Amino acid sequence: MLIRAGYEIVFDTQTPTAMLALLTIHPSRNKDLRTPHRIQVSPDIPMYNYTDIFGNSCTRLTMPAGGMTLSTDFVISDDGEPDVRAPDGPQMPVEELPDDVLIYLLASRYCETDRLMQIAWGQFGGIMSARDRVEAIVDFAHKHISFGYEHARVDRTAWNGYEEQVGVCRDFAHLAVTLCRCMNIPARYCTGYLGDIGIPPVDAPMDFSAWFQVYVDGAWYIYDARHNFPRIGRILMACGRDATDTALTTAFGTAVLTSFKVHTDEVTTLP
Repeated sequence: MLIRAGYEIVFDTQTPTAMLALLTIHPSRNKDLRTPHRIQVSPDIPMYNYTDIFGNSCTRLTMPAGGMTLSTDFVISDDGEPDVRAPDGPQMPVEELPDDVLIYLLASRYCETDRLMQIAWGQFGGIMSARDRVEAIVDFAHKHISFGYEHARVDRTAWNGYEEQVGVCRDFAHLAVTLCRCMNIPARYCTGYLGDIGIPPVDAPMDFSAWFQVYVDGAWYIYDARHNFPRIGRILMACGRDATDTALTTAFGTAVLTSFKVHTDEVTTLP
């Protein structure tokens, strides 16, 4: 299947402001592109990409006084298959995990494992299968938090989400990631495109989405506590410890977001 996706994001600023953007698809999806993926910027200013420590493609630029518009539009091929469940079986012991996976067991800015450790073991400690444990955590987070865009808050942590029981997709992901880490299951936060493909249309503005991946039996598997249902057509942009590592944009100064549009649609032909 083919998916046409992109965005138009407008910022206003009074002074030149350095910015870091994770608005390019993840390098693992580059081979699937059917049209070029290029970030367009207006006015035309210098920018360049580098690869961060998590393997994401990051863009550096300096926003001029008066602001700027970032946009892209591309078509990508997708296998059209829903998210694959992790295999059933015992959990991998921590001592057998690869070195580069261990970081996803540790606490991070939005994932306070120390505050949720006792809750996690009390709730999920009796489940032996790694897959069953992960899916029980996903089901718990899905039921525990009530979704609503009016609940969005940039400083809400996993503990806050557990206590307040409201949030948006990043809060579902943070809570599930933290509970998995508490149970010694490596988990990393992901962000990207997720259109209304394979489901009834949703009456809400299109946005980027957050989900997470768990490391089970030597591979990473996608889970989504917000939807709690295998979805079709995810396009990964970035992954990391939590939303800090995958922020769409980080401005090193004052920048006001004045317009934000995202599109993700299944198409049958190239434009």
